[in-house]
Formats: sequence, C-alpha cells, structure tokens
Amino acid sequence: MTENTITLNDALKLSGLAETGGQAKLLIQSGQVKVNGVVETRRKKQLKEGDVIQVGSEEFTLELE
Repeated sequence: MTENTITLNDALKLSGLAETGGQAKLLIQSGQVKVNGVVETRRKKQLKEGDVIQVGSEEFTLELE
C-alpha cells in the first residue's frame, strides 16, 4: 500500500497560505512554517494526511484524496 504524500511547498500553495511557490519558499526558509508543532525549513519535506501545518496564526490539518 502506497501512502499519498505532498511536498510542504505544494501544500502551502494549494491551501492558499502562499500565493506562489516563491512565497512558499520564503515562508519556509525564514522559519515561519511549523509541521506538527516543529519548525520545518525543507521545502520538499514530504507530508502525509493528518499532518498539521501552521503559518503564523493560520493552521490546517492536511487532507489528501
């Protein structure tokens, strides 16, 4: 069974927390993004369903189809 994943960069764009890939990259590299409560600075970090992404006061739980 293969689990669906998405990169942190793409998740930020699809969620609307970042309008572009460049904006997502800046948010991630500047330490403004947390995954499951831990600051994440890797754009290509593979996320799975149920991961919690936080940017400032915005937070969402990842849902994949």
